[in-house]
Amino acid sequence: MNCKGIAFVTGASAGFGQAITHRMVHDGYHVIAAARRKEKLDQLAQQYPKQIYPLELDIRNVSHIKSIIDQLPASFQSIDILINNAGLALGIEPVPQISLDHWDQMIQTNVTGLIHLTQHIIGGMLERKRGHIISLGSIAGTYPYSGGNVYGATKAFVAQFMLNLKTDLLGTPIRITNIEPGLCGGTEFSNVRLNDHQKAKNVYAGTTPLTAQDIAETVSWVVGLPPHVNINRIEMMPVCQAPGGLSVSRKE
Repeated sequence: MNCKGIAFVTGASAGFGQAITHRMVHDGYHVIAAARRKEKLDQLAQQYPKQIYPLELDIRNVSHIKSIIDQLPASFQSIDILINNAGLALGIEPVPQISLDHWDQMIQTNVTGLIHLTQHIIGGMLERKRGHIISLGSIAGTYPYSGGNVYGATKAFVAQFMLNLKTDLLGTPIRITNIEPGLCGGTEFSNVRLNDHQKAKNVYAGTTPLTAQDIAETVSWVVGLPPHVNINRIEMMPVCQAPGGLSVSRKE
């Protein structure tokens, strides 16, 4: 199969990122699979030894991003698609109780790392006059909920950043898309957030949530559209979820 181009996927060692990596390879792309857990990336690369380049990368270490990108093999230098998938939520405590360290980690990963990586890759796209940047946002960036606080704020930032990025790039062929999923199971997301396997399992009890494969399918569809078509943002939920109504606290 001829290579359609080079995709760079962050958070590729598990969950959305792993599913997206599989799908992009299936669609004919060669993939730079980036994440912190190199052993999981190596396992992924063993399945596609010619199509995947495993890249150990912690996007919180923003001072290292440029040098790591510059040192990519020549055959993986011309990045056509950047998929900003790496992200996390930590804790559901209300503002007075939540850990400031958790807030810092979410901001460093979901915001600071994302914008630094995007800035380092977008220049090459402009030079080559082709490219597509996709970020994984969340409905938490639109709909507030108890315990969402800084996680929701980081995803609201991503949504607005992507819209402004599209505006800044008007007149160029670079496409910009933000994908905003709702309840999604079968990943490490809730385990990381709650640090409790049973509590994480309870989040999805009695539901049929979205899956990582649903997200990968959405990415594949967006990427596969004709180059003159730009999908600004996609909000997606399972049918068991809805935006809901406003909550009201009532005195007894």
